[in-house]
Amino acid sequence: MNDSTTERTAPPVLLDVWCELQCSDCHAALEDLRALRARYGDRLEVRLRHFPLEKHKHAYAAAQAAEEAVEQGRGWPYAEAVLARIEELAAKGERVLIDTARELGLDAEEFDTALIDGRHLLIVDADQAEGRAIGVTGTPTYVIGGERLDGGKSQEGLRARIEEIADRLLADPGGRSEAL
Repeated sequence: MNDSTTERTAPPVLLDVWCELQCSDCHAALEDLRALRARYGDRLEVRLRHFPLEKHKHAYAAAQAAEEAVEQGRGWPYAEAVLARIEELAAKGERVLIDTARELGLDAEEFDTALIDGRHLLIVDADQAEGRAIGVTGTPTYVIGGERLDGGKSQEGLRARIEEIADRLLADPGGRSEAL
């Protein structure tokens, strides 16, 4: 029998980021996301959720490619790399998705296959449907502690609001809520 007390750590606060990888506003939001990760470390789980917009021709393929990057263990680095190339993606298309994977040392052939066979379609479709159900209309949109914050109109003040909510949830883990 072990008499030592084990310290129980609270699960991280979840921040869902409804994002579109061909969106300039999502690219602009990366600075805030990096700052939040730096401040909270593993106490904040930042989860990429897909909300491809019809106005961007390659957004749906980019979302599928991001899911392949998750499968290969590099989801956020890949998403950030694609967001850094939104103009190139618009001009050159899906080839940019494969090239980005290769540049990050991922299995580019597997990316190509994933885009052809559609293995990640259900994840992207489910994210988009859930986003619509909770009122996401544009990107980026954040959901933390049951509160939806729309960053598509302006990022102004959103990091401070996310920090306020995260601090409150971390101080009172029992008060966490995922429902909107």
